[in-house]
Amino acid sequence: MRLTVFWQRMAEHFGPGYADTFARDHVMTELGGRTVHEALDAGWDAKDVWQVVCSVMDVPRERR
Repeated sequence: MRLTVFWQRMAEHFGPGYADTFARDHVMTELGGRTVHEALDAGWDAKDVWQVVCSVMDVPRERR
């Protein structure tokens, strides 16, 4: 998954204003105690990060 697609999906689910705030502030144990930004910066694949976000935040299947 390209980062542009990842950020589009984040904006579609959380809204364009909150997506970055969530990605910057919400620490998830499933990402090794990292935020979305930290996981991406650490080399996590965007698709894997998106799957974690979907699981943790109960993103509906049709948006995954």
